[in-house]
Amino acid sequence: MNEFVAAAVAFPTVFFSAALVVVVAFWVLVLCRAAGHDMFDSDVELPGGVAGLRGVPVAVVVSLLVAVAWFTSLAGSVPLRRSGLTGVPYAALACAVLAAAALVAWAVTRRLVRVLAKLFPDEPGPSRQDFVGMTCTVRTGRVDTRIGQAEVTARDGSTAVVQVRQLGPRNGKETGTVEEPLTLGATGLLYAYDEAGEFFWVTPYVPFGERPGIGRSTAA
Repeated sequence: MNEFVAAAVAFPTVFFSAALVVVVAFWVLVLCRAAGHDMFDSDVELPGGVAGLRGVPVAVVVSLLVAVAWFTSLAGSVPLRRSGLTGVPYAALACAVLAAAALVAWAVTRRLVRVLAKLFPDEPGPSRQDFVGMTCTVRTGRVDTRIGQAEVTARDGSTAVVQVRQLGPRNGKETGTVEEPLTLGATGLLYAYDEAGEFFWVTPYVPFGERPGIGRSTAA
């Protein structure tokens, strides 16, 4: 055990050991939800076209590179330390182990990325904010300020059932509008998203040109 620890903190494995500590700390933060696995994707651009490492989050690629390089370097350092070599021959072979670890890490990671890339979509799926301004179909018997669900179709063709709420007669009068109640099968327009309640505000959908504004104005 002491032999492996000594090899891990000696040249050349010490470089990968330090990087591995950072990688482990990062994934601990991800498990604690203090960081996201894709937090570096918008800031770091890997030479994916050349290295063949595109298709997965940057953090995953770097983690694989570091882990494989560390293991390869450690596996080469232990027998090197047992060889009894010193001086220039030892330093030359240690540098060779360092280079070999980097090459093996790249080759293995490249193969793993090809497999893992299938698990990560090329583009992020639609967010809730993307649904604002889209029409939906009510899937519950009624919609009010407390209950309601509707089905909405995203731009990519996928569908989702979302929570919706509609201003009641009392609230509508306070805001200057009175809306027709939405019932099962009715078409509504998602015009706002409530972050705290995690639901959409919906109003009856009126095709453009038939009636201006949202709802009916009580001032008319």
